[in-house]
Amino acid sequence: MLPEGGLPGSASGSAVESLERTDPEFMERYLNFAYDDVIRQGAAEGEPLDERTRFMAILATLLGCQGVDEFRDLLPAALNMGVTPVEAKEIVYQAVDYLGMGRVRPFLDVTNAVLVERGVTLPLPSQASTEPTEESRLAGGTEKQVEIFGEHMRDFPNAGPADRRHINRWLAANCFGDYYTRGGLDNAQREMITFCYLAAQGGVEPQLIAHAGGNLRVGNDKAFLIKVVSACLPYIGYPRSLNALRCIDEAVKAQA
Repeated sequence: MLPEGGLPGSASGSAVESLERTDPEFMERYLNFAYDDVIRQGAAEGEPLDERTRFMAILATLLGCQGVDEFRDLLPAALNMGVTPVEAKEIVYQAVDYLGMGRVRPFLDVTNAVLVERGVTLPLPSQASTEPTEESRLAGGTEKQVEIFGEHMRDFPNAGPADRRHINRWLAANCFGDYYTRGGLDNAQREMITFCYLAAQGGVEPQLIAHAGGNLRVGNDKAFLIKVVSACLPYIGYPRSLNALRCIDEAVKAQA
């Protein structure tokens, strides 16, 4: 059942309360599933996701599926459950390289509004660890790729056909050098949220398999990833969740 007082941490529960008035039968079933069945399954697995990790995964999933209204409603809950303002911002920032600014901008605006409403002073302290030069970003990003995916990534920026090699350099310098090297989240958390972005948006199974493998390499094992998919299923539905499970299996086989 929905926790007493509505969604934990929501500003007023007004969005849920409105739907409970207009669509009571639907909301009874949805809330019983999302806040009873799913939570009880996590508890039955012996070591359920802690609430902070669960909400980090859900926030990343909502970015991936473009669920900005749910994101607005659940961000206060996430903050109440231990997600820090820095962590919330890092989840949004990193999404730009996987979803594009065109899809992430509304979430950045929502995050800023929620933080300001809660009395958080913006901008937050810098989390950057690379200098804003191509050399620093490329070097830092390449090292991060090697940490997560292995030594074969060392020469990735210079690999592939010449006419698209710049994309590989951007991936190293921008995606990994600008974001993965930042503070606020560790490698395991960053790989988890990337997995969630990809699982939620769908149609990117090769990248999802690769990042499922990255998760395995940084310590997020198969059981953990299945718990993440289970926690996020109410927000993305069954087809994309089943695809994510298949991609986990493919990654496990590749590393066997």
